[in-house]
Amino acid sequence: MKLAFSTLGVPGLPLSDVLRLATTHGYHGVELRTHPEEPVHPGLDAARRAEVAAEFKGSGVELLGLAGYTRVAAPGGDEPVLAELRALLDLARDLGAPYVRVFPGGDPDAQTPDEADATAARRLGTAAEYANDLGVRILLETHDSHRTAADAMRVLGLVGHRQVGALWDVMHTWLGGEQPSESYAALSPHLGYVQVKDIASADDTTPLPLGEGVLPLAECVEILSRNGWDGWLCWEYEKRWYEKATPLPDLLGPGREHLSRLLNESA
Repeated sequence: MKLAFSTLGVPGLPLSDVLRLATTHGYHGVELRTHPEEPVHPGLDAARRAEVAAEFKGSGVELLGLAGYTRVAAPGGDEPVLAELRALLDLARDLGAPYVRVFPGGDPDAQTPDEADATAARRLGTAAEYANDLGVRILLETHDSHRTAADAMRVLGLVGHRQVGALWDVMHTWLGGEQPSESYAALSPHLGYVQVKDIASADDTTPLPLGEGVLPLAECVEILSRNGWDGWLCWEYEKRWYEKATPLPDLLGPGREHLSRLLNESA
């Protein structure tokens, strides 16, 4: 498996510094948070997009994916959501990213679960053809209204398109009461990559160094290894939302060592 980290842990950091951190600490790739407050986002012009692609190529670090914020199950009209998603897919194509992340974003106060599932599936099915033409895969993250693998599979089962898959956020499936074996069994046919992290408890999701919290990371890695899965583990350290959390650069070396140890133990 290859190791990456998300720029959610280093909000606003220039791309050159992100790539330096990745190479210094032995990470194979980076997931870019694509938001207007970040250096890379869909508003970039063609020249800057070419520069970003060249920076990655020159660094030897892979661009794992773009972590967007499109909410595919959200109430309202389809076209604004699809336009946002197409812009994210265009950016991924221009930068050479194989994946884009989307959220479910259903609203239980405005929709039934069936309505949210149908809305997400309809939009993802429409966007899948556009993604296919660009060579980019859309990944629905286990998050918010669809935090478990079982929740996500209700949508993915309706879509049934190879360009739409799953991003397994191990925190959310755990918070949703799923065992890692259940999450993997459901998501494995659709799995793009896996987001790992660690937290203090179900009631305190402040990010912690990997291995110092309660999430079943060793079990997740063991299940992935036992089943021959050879994709990406991406450390999503949510520093952006927790200002008092330890800065991620101080943790990147020990974090890579912890993940490497888990991989060796499960081999």
